[in-house]
Amino acid sequence: MDPINTQDERAEKFIQRWAISTASERATSQSFIIELCELLDVPRPHATADRDYMFERALKEAHADGQESDRYVDCYKRGHFILEAKKVNIGSHTKSYSKTLYGAHAQAQNYARALPAAEGRPPIILVVDVGQIIQLFSEFSRTGGNYIPFPDPRSHQIKLQDLRDEKIRHRLRQVWTDPMALDPSRANAQVTREVAKQLATVAKSLEADGHPAHQVGAFLTRCLFSMFAEDVGLLPASDKGEGKGAFSELLQRHREHPPTLQRMLQALWADMDRGGFSAALAREVLKFNGKLFKASQADGYALPLNRSQIDSLLEAAKANWTEVEPAIFGTLLERALDPDERHALGAHFTPRAYVDRLVIPTVIDPLRAEWNDTQAATLLLMGEHDALNAEADQLSDTLAQQQKTQREANHKVKEELKEIDALRASARANKREAIQTVKAFHHRLCTVLVLDPACGSGNFLYVTLEHLKRLEGEVLNQLEALDAGQNSLNLEGETVTLQQLLGIELNPRAAALAELVLWIGYLQWQARTVGVGNIAEPVVHDYGNIENRDAVLACDGTEPQKDAAGQIVTRWDGKTFKPHPVTGLNVPDESAQVVQERYIHPRKAQWPKVHFIVGNPPFIGASTMRAALGDGYVDALRSTWPEVPESADLVMYWWHQAALTVSAGGAERFGFITTNSIKQTFNRRVMQAALDGSWNPTGAETVADKAGGRKAGGLMLPNAQKSAPGLAPPSLKPLSLVFAVADHPWVDGANGAAVRIAMTAAQAGEHTGRLLTVQSETPQDDGEVAVTVSESQGLLHADLRIGANVAAAKTLKSTFGISNRGFELGGAGFIVKRSEASQLGLGAVAGIEKHIREYRNGRDLTGTPRDVMVIDLFGLTADQVREEFPSVYQWVLERVKPERDVNRNELLRTRWWLHRRLREDLRMALDGLPRYIVTVETAKHRVFQFLNDTVLPDNKLVAIALQDAYQLGVLSSSLHSSWALSAGSWLGVGNDPVYVKTRCFETFPFPAEDTGLTPALAERIRQLAEQLDAHRKTQQAAHPDLTLTGMYNVLEKLRSGEALSAKDKTLHKQGLVSVLRTLHEELDTAVLTAYGWQDLGSAPCGQDEASTTARAAWNGTLLQRLVALNTRRAAEEATGTIRWLRPDYQNPATSKALPVAQQASLDMEDDTPTPSGTKIGTKQSTKKNSGIDTNANDGEDNEDTRPAATKPTTQQAWPTTVPEQIKAVAAVLSATPVPLDMDAIAAHFKAKGRWRDRLPVILDTLMAIGRVRQQGETYASC
Repeated sequence: MDPINTQDERAEKFIQRWAISTASERATSQSFIIELCELLDVPRPHATADRDYMFERALKEAHADGQESDRYVDCYKRGHFILEAKKVNIGSHTKSYSKTLYGAHAQAQNYARALPAAEGRPPIILVVDVGQIIQLFSEFSRTGGNYIPFPDPRSHQIKLQDLRDEKIRHRLRQVWTDPMALDPSRANAQVTREVAKQLATVAKSLEADGHPAHQVGAFLTRCLFSMFAEDVGLLPASDKGEGKGAFSELLQRHREHPPTLQRMLQALWADMDRGGFSAALAREVLKFNGKLFKASQADGYALPLNRSQIDSLLEAAKANWTEVEPAIFGTLLERALDPDERHALGAHFTPRAYVDRLVIPTVIDPLRAEWNDTQAATLLLMGEHDALNAEADQLSDTLAQQQKTQREANHKVKEELKEIDALRASARANKREAIQTVKAFHHRLCTVLVLDPACGSGNFLYVTLEHLKRLEGEVLNQLEALDAGQNSLNLEGETVTLQQLLGIELNPRAAALAELVLWIGYLQWQARTVGVGNIAEPVVHDYGNIENRDAVLACDGTEPQKDAAGQIVTRWDGKTFKPHPVTGLNVPDESAQVVQERYIHPRKAQWPKVHFIVGNPPFIGASTMRAALGDGYVDALRSTWPEVPESADLVMYWWHQAALTVSAGGAERFGFITTNSIKQTFNRRVMQAALDGSWNPTGAETVADKAGGRKAGGLMLPNAQKSAPGLAPPSLKPLSLVFAVADHPWVDGANGAAVRIAMTAAQAGEHTGRLLTVQSETPQDDGEVAVTVSESQGLLHADLRIGANVAAAKTLKSTFGISNRGFELGGAGFIVKRSEASQLGLGAVAGIEKHIREYRNGRDLTGTPRDVMVIDLFGLTADQVREEFPSVYQWVLERVKPERDVNRNELLRTRWWLHRRLREDLRMALDGLPRYIVTVETAKHRVFQFLNDTVLPDNKLVAIALQDAYQLGVLSSSLHSSWALSAGSWLGVGNDPVYVKTRCFETFPFPAEDTGLTPALAERIRQLAEQLDAHRKTQQAAHPDLTLTGMYNVLEKLRSGEALSAKDKTLHKQGLVSVLRTLHEELDTAVLTAYGWQDLGSAPCGQDEASTTARAAWNGTLLQRLVALNTRRAAEEATGTIRWLRPDYQNPATSKALPVAQQASLDMEDDTPTPSGTKIGTKQSTKKNSGIDTNANDGEDNEDTRPAATKPTTQQAWPTTVPEQIKAVAAVLSATPVPLDMDAIAAHFKAKGRWRDRLPVILDTLMAIGRVRQQGETYASC
C-alpha cells in the first residue's frame, strides 16, 4: 500500500476519533499527544521520568517577591518545545475560548522562563485544545523574548481537520525533530532597519540620490549610534589622537575615496555585531549584538556617500553624544514616518517637558513617597543605633572611671560589661535593619515594572528609565553612607534595567526605535555612573520587552472581506483625487481602491502585569476612525469592546483598559496623555464609570441610557472575571483621579499643528488629586510652548475639575428632545451662492423655495455672514428632483454624487442627493415654530439668539426648538454661561469652549416657582431677552462689518476694566456695547432672582488676583447650587413630576406637566434652606463632597472653629516594618483635620506589646524631615 495513502488514512482516523472526544483535559491530553506522535512518526514521550522528553516536567517558578511555586509542564522536550494542553468544551468563536488558550500561551511562556539556564529556552510553544486546535508559537532567538504566532497570525492555529494536509503534518513533525529548521531567518536574511532623520541635510541629500527612505533611515541610525558609541568609549579611540573616535577617523580617512568608505562601514558594523578583531579599524571591538547591526549583506546596509555627505556626518560627529538627549533619536525617526501613515496610526511626538509632566506624577511620585518613608525609617533606625552606641560608650567610660578610683566586685563588672555588649548588639541590629530597609526599597525599585501600551519611539519609557536611575542613585548613595557592601547590587536583577520597561507598539518601525532609544539612554547612564569598562558584552541584549502588536485588539489574523457573491470588497483609498470633467473640481478617483479586511477571531488584547502604566495613546477621533484605520478594524474593535461608547475617541479604549486593570489590582496607577476632548460626553462616560465604580459587565444599554437615547458607558471585565449581569464585581474598586491637567498646549511634530491635550492619572480607592491649570503659554523657537501652571488639590471629577461635580449632573426629561445639532450636509456641493440659487430657478420655479433655503453656520453668526443658501431635497426622490427641478438635479449630480459614489456607507451612496444626516428629529422639533434659538457649538463667547424658520442651521450650530424669549433670557444669563463652560468641553487651536448640548442644555435646571419664579418675573426676563436679541441685530444691520465676536470682545474688556484700543472704541461705538452690557447685567439680576439666589450678587469682574479669586468662589458656589437643583429636578422627574419647557411637543398628554411660572411649589427636603439661602435640594454625597463651604467665615472671627478630634471608629493593625509604621502615622495625621496628641494617634492602631514606645521617635523623625509639625502637645501634618 502507498505509504502516503496510509498516512492519509491514519490522519482521517485520528481526526474522527478526537472530533468526538468530550473527556477532561487531564484524562485525555496525554493520550492525544501519544497518538499525535504516532501519526507524525516521531517518538512518544518516555514512559519513565526523563528530564529531556517527558510528561509533567516539574520545575520551580520564581516570583518577584522571592517566593517559588511548584509547576508542571504538560509535555516538554528539551531544546524543542513546551506543550500546554487544555480542553475547552465551547465553540472556537467565543471569547472565553480564546482567553483560555491565550492564558495557556502565557502560562507556557512563564514555564519557558522558569527553566534552568543550562537547558536554554525551547524555540517552540504548542498550546493544544485537545481534539480541536493546536497553536504554534515561536521564539527562535531563545533569549527570553515573547513567543509569537508561527508561522504567522493567519496560519499559526492548526485545526483538527487541517491534519489531513501533509504540509501541516510535516511542520508539526519538525517541531518534534528539528524546530530550528523552521526559523525563517535561516533561509531568508531579514532586514529590520528602521527609519531615521529625514529633515537633516544628509538625509535629504541621500533621498535626492534615489535611496529609499527606509534605507536612509536605517543607515543614519547606524551612523548616529556609532557616533554615540565612540563618544562614550564603546568604540576605540583614534590612533591619531586629536580627540577623535575610531568612527570619525574612519570617515575622515576615506573622505576622498567614498567607495572604500562604503565597504569599510559595512565591515565595521558587521564586526560590531559579532565582536572581535575589526579589519576596518585594525583593532578589537566589543560585541554589540542586538538588532541594529544585523544583516550586513543586505542591500543598502552601507550607502554610497559623496564628500559633502561625509562632511555632514563629520560635523554631526563633533557633537558630544554623551550628553545628547536620547529622545533626539526618536524625534529624527518619528519625523521620517510617512505623513499618511503617521495620521493613520495617530502617532505624535511629545516634548520632553510634557513627558516629565505626566511620568513624574504617574510613576515617580508614588515611588518617591515610598523612598521618603524608607529614608525616614533609616533615619530613625540609625538614630537609635547612635543612641545605643552613645549609651554603651557612656557606660564604658563610667566603668573605666570607677575602676580607676576603686576596686569593683568582679560580678558587678561582668554585669556592666554584659549591658554594654547588649547595647552594642542592639545598635548593630538597628544598623542591619536600616541597611535591609534601604535594600528592600532598592529591590522594589529594581523589580517595579512600567508599561507604555502605545510606546511609539519610546520617549515615555526612556524618561521613566532616567528617573528610575536617578532615584536608584540616591538609594545607592544612602547604602554607601551606611557602609553597606554593594557587590551584590550590580548583579542582574539588583539594578534598574531595561527589562523593567515594557512597551506595546503597533508600528514595527516605531517599536524597534523604542528599543534603540532605551538602549542609548541606558548605556549613556551606565557610562556616566559605572564607567564603560564595567559594561559587559554583549553591549546590547534582545530582551523582547517591546511588543509589536495591537494594544487593544488581538486577533488570529486578517483576511479580505467578501460580499454575498464571494467578491472581495474594496473601498476608495481616501487620498487619491482627479479633476471632474465638467466642474474641474477635485473629486475622488474611484479607481484608487484598497481591500477591506476582516479580522479573524477579534478579542481584547491582554496587557502584561505591571505596576505602572503610562503613555500617549493615538489621537484619532470617533468620526475619523474609519477613514484612518479601516472599516474592518473599527468594526472588530467596537464589537470586542461593546462597553465603550461608539462615539468615544480611540484613546478611550486605552484609558478604559488601563482603568479596568488598575481597578482589579493589576497595576497601581496609570496616566495618559489624551486630547482635551476627554472631557466631552462620550469620552467622559468612560471616566465617570471608572470613578463611580458603575461597572457594566455586558456593555448593554441600561434603562436610563435608553431613556436618554445614548449608548451606555461603563467598565467591562475580561471574560474570565465576568459576574452575573448587573452585579458589580466585588474585586473591582472605583478609581480616583490623582492628577490632571485639563487643558495643555501641544505641537504636532509631523505638521506643526497646534492641538490641545489633557493629562490624567488614576488609581484605585478614594484619593484627592492635584489639578494643574495652565496660566501662561510662551511659544519657543523649536515649536514647543513653554507653560506656567498653578496647582490646586481636592476631589477631581470626570470633567477634570475640582469643586461642584457638574459632570455627574443627570439628564432631565424637561429639557430632553428639543436641542439638536444642525444639518450635516455631507458635501460642499449643497451650498450655493444667491446668484447660483437664482440660476437654479429660485424665484422662477414654483416650489423650489422649499428646497433652496437660507443657511447659517458658526462663522455666519459670530463673524461676517457669507450670505449663502443650501439645497435641501428632503422628501424627494431622485426621479422627482430630476423631473421637477432638473437644474438642481444636475448641480448635485456633478458636485455631490462623485464623492458619495466612493463613500463606505451604502445608504449615502444610494441616497446621494440627500444630506448626510436627514435630521428628522430636528425637522419635527422646528415644525410650526416661527423662530428658534441657536448658539454656535464652538465659540469664544457663549451667545444665544433667534433665527427665523426660513433659515436652516449648520451642524456646527446647536438649535434649541423654543420660541419663547423667556427661555432665551435664561440661556443668555451668566448663570447658564458658567454652567455651559463647566459642563462642556474645549476644542481647537483657539481652545474655544464647546457647547455639548447633552451636557450643557439637557442637564441644566431652569428656574420655577419653587425657586422664586413668578409670572411677572418671567415676563421681565422675556422682555429683556427680546431687547437683547433685537439690539445686537439692529447694530449689525447698521454696520455690516460689526461681528458678535467683536462686540463681545469689547464687552469682556469693559467688564474687566481693561483699556480699549482705537479699534475697540470703534466697535464699542458701532455696537453700543455699553447698552449691551446693561442689558446683560439686568438680565443676570432677573435670572438670579428667578432662582432665589440674589445673595450671590453680580459675578465679580476684573483681572487682578483678588477679582480672579472672588470670581472662582462665586462660580463655585453657583455651580454647587445648580448641581443640587439638578439632583432635585431628577428626583422630581423620577416620581412623574416634570417641568416641561415645551409640553405641547415634549409630552402632548401633559398629564403631570407643570407650566413655567404656574407650577405648584414642591416640598423641599428638611435640609433645604429658604430660596435665598446657600444650599438647595439634596443631601451631599458622603463619598465625594465638593469641599466648598458657601457659609465660610468672613475672616473677622479668628477663633478656631475646627471640630474636636474624635475617637476613630475602626483601628488598623500596627505595621511590622519601620517604613510602614512611618507611612501609617503620617497618613493618620494627613487624614485628620485637627491636630492629634499622642494618645489620639495611638487610638488609630491596635497591637500587642510595647509598640507605643516607638511612636514618639516616629513623630520626632517625621518632624525632623518636615512632614509633621508639633503644636504644644499635639501633632499635625505639614
